[in-house]
Amino acid sequence: METVFTPLKYGVGIDMGKEKFAACLSAIDTTGRIKIKATHSFANSPKGHADFDRWCTHHGKHPHVPTHYLMEATGVYYEHLALALHQKGAHVCVILPQKAKYYVKALGIKTKTDGVDAQALATMVCQQRLEVWRPISQAMYELRQLTRQQADLQVFKTKVSNHLMSLEQGIYQAKEVKRQMAKLLAEIEKQIDECEKLIAKAIAQNAEWKRKVEQICAIKGVGLLTVAHLITETNEFALFENQRQLVSYAGYDVVENQSGKRVGKTRISKRGNARIRRGLHMASLMVVRYEQRPFVGLYERVFERTKVKMKGYVAVQRKLLTLIYALWKKDEKYDGNFVSAGQKKVAPTKGATLHRPQADVLEGVNIGELVES
Repeated sequence: METVFTPLKYGVGIDMGKEKFAACLSAIDTTGRIKIKATHSFANSPKGHADFDRWCTHHGKHPHVPTHYLMEATGVYYEHLALALHQKGAHVCVILPQKAKYYVKALGIKTKTDGVDAQALATMVCQQRLEVWRPISQAMYELRQLTRQQADLQVFKTKVSNHLMSLEQGIYQAKEVKRQMAKLLAEIEKQIDECEKLIAKAIAQNAEWKRKVEQICAIKGVGLLTVAHLITETNEFALFENQRQLVSYAGYDVVENQSGKRVGKTRISKRGNARIRRGLHMASLMVVRYEQRPFVGLYERVFERTKVKMKGYVAVQRKLLTLIYALWKKDEKYDGNFVSAGQKKVAPTKGATLHRPQADVLEGVNIGELVES
């Protein structure tokens, strides 16, 4: 005789798209059995969100049973529905698409459709205890748009500069094309300058951000732009309970390649937020250039062991990330003379010959003075 299925928790998996999303409502009982209650597709619009809410209420027949919602962080398409559910007090979870991909793979599912993905997400949220999603504040959201725009403009500037250089090296030159590219380059530089001033202004207008950024910028070689990129891409490190989670999110976690007697190269995974790594690249060059402790010592040790400069810089980037995380969380100013327990105080030494990188344009600047100018 089949036992009565009494739901312990409802799980709603949502596969988001630009114009519509697929939803699956499942339930799990005390024995771990999972049953699919209903599946449906809705328009990704205010009306579709309202229809989705009524659908969940209709099929979740036990009001006292908690309902957990799970969706992937698919671009910006998930944000409106996630915010609407959050404002109603719902238990909303948002995960990276890669995590969902590996979960589906572990289930042995080969079919790839919106409905199948929604069912897999519903199963996942029923079985696992996932962190509750908290929306980013409007001020931080707008600052993130500015930092991303500045970074994208820098990439575009490099592309146009290289194209212009290639044009100038040709045996023949179209003067009109050269004039247009020079004009475009000047406009890009103007917009980059505007973005950087707006970033500085936004930080200066928030007393907490301003104080913490200036405390971190006591690290010679770390500038306002570097810190701004880090806090916007991590929502002020709100999603991380420890440094290990942050390192993994940024793609600095170490991947070993070893099987039996064969030992391959060890590398970082790069399976994370590439904007964080890009933002820390120049800062790592500068702290080594300025012989800042403990970064220059770390760089020299890694370089001496591997004979690869970039591996040394990557180690410095990871160290910078964890240090900035600690300073931001503890609301403390960087102390270059600080020595942790068990660590010997060693004077900085000169490392390998380094090329002089272009400094962070806002490195060492007073935020208030920049905004006033």
